[in-house]
Amino acid sequence: MSATTSGILPFAVKDCALIALATGRCAQNLRELRDALEAVQPSSLYHHFWGGLLRPRFDEPEFNNDFAAWARHALHDWVLAERLAVIDPTEFQELEGLRRELVEVIEERLDERELIPWSKPDQQFHFLDSLIVVFDTHRRVEHPRELVEALAGMTRSSVFYHFIDARRRRPDGIDDFRGWLREQGDGYPELCEQLATMDPFFSSLAETRQRLLELIEDHFGGPRL
Repeated sequence: MSATTSGILPFAVKDCALIALATGRCAQNLRELRDALEAVQPSSLYHHFWGGLLRPRFDEPEFNNDFAAWARHALHDWVLAERLAVIDPTEFQELEGLRRELVEVIEERLDERELIPWSKPDQQFHFLDSLIVVFDTHRRVEHPRELVEALAGMTRSSVFYHFIDARRRRPDGIDDFRGWLREQGDGYPELCEQLATMDPFFSSLAETRQRLLELIEDHFGGPRL
């Protein structure tokens, strides 16, 4: 990868695919779910909160994470499902914090219920992990203004890789767009602040891409054709 005239490396547009992996852990009742949550790898929590964004969807999802969906459809516990559904993983700097929140919500519900809710044998919760396979699109962005055109051509999975997964991957915990913008001469602080306010968890990847486009277009005074 060659540097630009300013000495800053161009933005390398990547794409990715999420491959689901079985962990061998499953739960049939709420207590088993709690126990498994305390033992699974953090990457499994990541998969069950964020992986749904990359799965094909033919209608609007009722819940944004797999735990809430299972509580509703397998345990038929609307109260627990709603409590789990409002958990926003972006509010936790580390996945261990997200794990503690999940366990606390479930333990609170266990204390409230006289009977432990069970799922049917064919509706167990199967804990999955995931592996992200990254592809280089060989597309390079030389100037921040060119991000508008680049974003317009990005796939949903490319947006996921650069704007969501980057926060777990990068040591500074920010998305790739802000990371690259900060390397520029003036760092584009106002644009970076606007990007930092975006919460992608309760939006589709298409909606996130559109919002990114709008913010960058507005910053540069409209799309560059």
